[in-house]
This record gives sequence, C-alpha cells and structure tokens, in this order.
Amino acid sequence: MTVNRPSDPAAHERLYRSLRSRIMLGELPPGKALTLRGIAREYHLSMTPARETVRRLVAEGALTLSASGRVTTPALSDDRIEELAALRALIEPELAARALPRAHFALIDRLAQMNARIADAVENHDAVGYIRCNLEFHRMLYLRAQAPAMLAMLETIWLQLGPTMRALYGRVKRNEPPRHHRMILAALRAGDEPALRLAVRADVTHGLRHLTATD
Repeated sequence: MTVNRPSDPAAHERLYRSLRSRIMLGELPPGKALTLRGIAREYHLSMTPARETVRRLVAEGALTLSASGRVTTPALSDDRIEELAALRALIEPELAARALPRAHFALIDRLAQMNARIADAVENHDAVGYIRCNLEFHRMLYLRAQAPAMLAMLETIWLQLGPTMRALYGRVKRNEPPRHHRMILAALRAGDEPALRLAVRADVTHGLRHLTATD
C-alpha cells in the first residue's frame, strides 16, 4: 500500500505538475485565491507538499504571494501583459527559426492535425481544450529547436499568462482556429524563415492585444 507521507517527493511532484498545468491551461481564473489547506484537501495530501508546491509556483510567477500571505493566481496589469507579450515575440520566432531545419513533413502533418483539434475545440466552445491544443501546437514545433533553456524560459511565460489567456478566450469570439497557424504551416512547408518568424510573431501578439485594448 502506498502512503503519501508529508515528505514524499513523488506526492509533491504530482501536486506541483497538476496545479502548474491547471494554471497554464487557464483552469483557474485571474486573481483566484488559494489556501494551503484547500490545496491539501483537494489533492488528499498533507500540508507539506502543498506548501512546497506553492513556494515553487510563486518562484515561477504562476502564483502571487502578498505581504499578508494571501496566495492568488496572477491578475496581470496591462503593462505586465505587454511585457510578457514582448518576451513571447522575441523568444518564439527565434525558437521557430531554430526548429525550421528539423521541421520534416511528418512534423508538419502532426502540426496540421493539432490545428484541426484546435478547430474542434473552437466549435465545441472548449476554452481549456483550445488553450491546451494551442500550446501543444507551439511546443511541438519548438521542441525541434533543441534549445531547452529557451523553451523552459518560454514555458514560465506561458505559465504566468495562463489565467489571462482564459480571460482572453472569453473576450474574443472564436469561430475558427488562429489564422496565423495556417501561415506558420505554409512557411514551414516552404522552408521560408522570414515568413515563419513573421507568422509566429503575429500569432503570439495578436490575441493579447485584445486584453489591453480600450473597451
């Protein structure tokens, strides 16, 4: 019988990965308050793995910790959204360009299939499914860049933006997959690095502009 002891590193790692994924996929809204006791109860664990998970996620910017000890998901200011969007616009085109020499036709076919899954999520009004497939589309390409430090940095940015991306999905009326994905696929098929950089930059910055636009 497996017992989740307070110091069980496997229990902590499972909790960390689960909560991290929920934040990145926008399953938790911006400004959502969390408590150690509530996390421990939900995952049927002790306070120790809950405390360590929160500590790690605060360090990554996935959670915020106030001076009073209140833990919440990020509620990003316009300036912070613009800063993170600018970082994405710098990092992601570079990752895509580095991936291009290893973007064989089988990979492009898998990306096209993932784009079809994004279309299904749009049709079904599945916000979390849309975000999951959208991130997987980008991750699948960027893994070919063979730049793990750069990708790790990018995933931290995605993590901070997760709750905000869910808010964006509710704000933008989606009725088709991101049109820039088609441009990315076309550039990959053509082996056109400038067009690929342009398409990726447009894709990662287009949606976030809706969050900082004046209503």
